[in-house]
Amino acid sequence: MALWNLTSWNVNGLRAAHRKGFLEWMTKAKPDVLCVQETKAELTQLDAAVHTIPGYHADFCWGEKKGYSGVGTWTTRKAAEVERGFGVPEYDREGRVLVHRWKEFTLYNVYFPNGKSRDERLQYKMRFYSDFLKLLKKRAKKGETRQVVCGDVNTAHQELDLARPRENSKISGFLPEERAWIDELLAAGFVDTFRQFEKGAGHYSYWDQQSRARERNVGWRIDYFFVSEALRPHLRTAAIHPEVLGSDHCPISATLEI
Repeated sequence: MALWNLTSWNVNGLRAAHRKGFLEWMTKAKPDVLCVQETKAELTQLDAAVHTIPGYHADFCWGEKKGYSGVGTWTTRKAAEVERGFGVPEYDREGRVLVHRWKEFTLYNVYFPNGKSRDERLQYKMRFYSDFLKLLKKRAKKGETRQVVCGDVNTAHQELDLARPRENSKISGFLPEERAWIDELLAAGFVDTFRQFEKGAGHYSYWDQQSRARERNVGWRIDYFFVSEALRPHLRTAAIHPEVLGSDHCPISATLEI
């Protein structure tokens, strides 16, 4: 058995994160797998030092719109298979999904849509949620029972997952239908890894920059590692790392021994 130290981070622009010390942080943290969301860049726009980190294989997926969305995954163990998107053009053109398969498990690095801008985007977000869960279930039935889903889900699940639930109860990111989807995911056999180790409130992964909310810890927990029930016995740690700066989100982590 081996330890897999997994980290996920919405960097809110990989080029900006690079200028703010991304490589220095990576050198110290040394995750076995790093998944980032909202890269906002194509491969040709990145400094070579970012996508050629010694000891890592790097894969990226970006959308058609410049400077928008995008995900990237660095791994120390080369995956048997890498998949970009999940075969639905409506979603894949935004570059939101990277899938890595090893014999031990399958990892989904996902930047879920934000539904705040207008009703159409909320509807898009809910379709993405529904179709993604259908995909996980379909693949589980075909034998892919060890699944890890990580990324910026753009929804706080319970009232303890954001500092001001009452004020945000009618805002996308904490709407009943969005929260219900996380309930569906858990009912389908997934585990919220962080809540296996920490039951209390006050733990957040995102803070609004304009209101300097991070200084007051007025935040949201909208970044997650979910693992399928088959991986629960292999889960060793899960944590949030608010001390790491460089984005309006902070990294989250989970460790599997498998």
